[in-house]
Amino acid sequence: MAPADTKTPKTIVGLGEILWDLFPQGKQLGGAPANFAYCASLLGDNGIAASRIGSDALGDEAFDRLRSLGLETSFIQRDPDNATGTVRVSLDSQGEPSFVITENVAWDLLAWTPEWRELALQADAVCFGSLAQRSPQSRETIRRFLGTVRPGALRIFDVNLRQSFYSPENLRDSLGLADVVKLNHEELHRVLDLLRLSRGQANTSEQSLARDLLRAYGLKLVCVTRAAAGSILVGADDTNEHPGFPVKVADTVGSGDAFTAALTHHVLRGSPLPTINEAANRMGAWVASKAGATPALEPEILDRVRTRDT
Repeated sequence: MAPADTKTPKTIVGLGEILWDLFPQGKQLGGAPANFAYCASLLGDNGIAASRIGSDALGDEAFDRLRSLGLETSFIQRDPDNATGTVRVSLDSQGEPSFVITENVAWDLLAWTPEWRELALQADAVCFGSLAQRSPQSRETIRRFLGTVRPGALRIFDVNLRQSFYSPENLRDSLGLADVVKLNHEELHRVLDLLRLSRGQANTSEQSLARDLLRAYGLKLVCVTRAAAGSILVGADDTNEHPGFPVKVADTVGSGDAFTAALTHHVLRGSPLPTINEAANRMGAWVASKAGATPALEPEILDRVRTRDT
């Protein structure tokens, strides 16, 4: 990862699903692209969510909420026929979420438009996942977007396995389109099994498994998150482990997206792996300590996330 301009804001796109998380106590706007774009913007970059919502009351509310978060809405498509996406969320005693995701909604019909083509050409980084590729149309649009970005733009695959909305073929293709892959320790084993890369040894280290994935797909970086136990970063020539930051967890919804936003911020600036890992864990822990995925700005925390002195 070559040194890069550290001061100029980057255009960072969260591409995929925007939806309402329906908690027992009420609803919150969610979906990885919006959470990721919001946290990228907090760090001083131009975070943009690209998604599709319905022309319904929930869609109107989503538009208003995105604006209130300071996010651009020019790349949010409106679907005249299909509803805005929703997810029923329940939390366990540790604040860990489980999801029931509504099917056949607006973000299943992401459309390739001239506006999205221009956005792809402007992007310095694009983060995408597996969930938004569950339908053929959205999968094709996401891949056209990734195929249009400029040479040198960063493509981050944040795996996010949800319910049954993934397949070996989809994972294989997505890994082939990515420069950076982020997945949790459970997903690491699942992905390797699905792709027939598993060594079949229970005591094989996560570092070794991540390096297998990195080599198999020619990746620049693999990040394995370990919930409260931090994360490991594996690059072509270096590895770094971080123990995480202990916090009182409010809920973990959006903490992974915050982690990815900080990781992206620093990878784009050529930061060393210890700096990337420290910043990403700090950002993820901060969001986990707050209710919801889009907490209000806290300059002191964000200044520490942005620093390159580790």
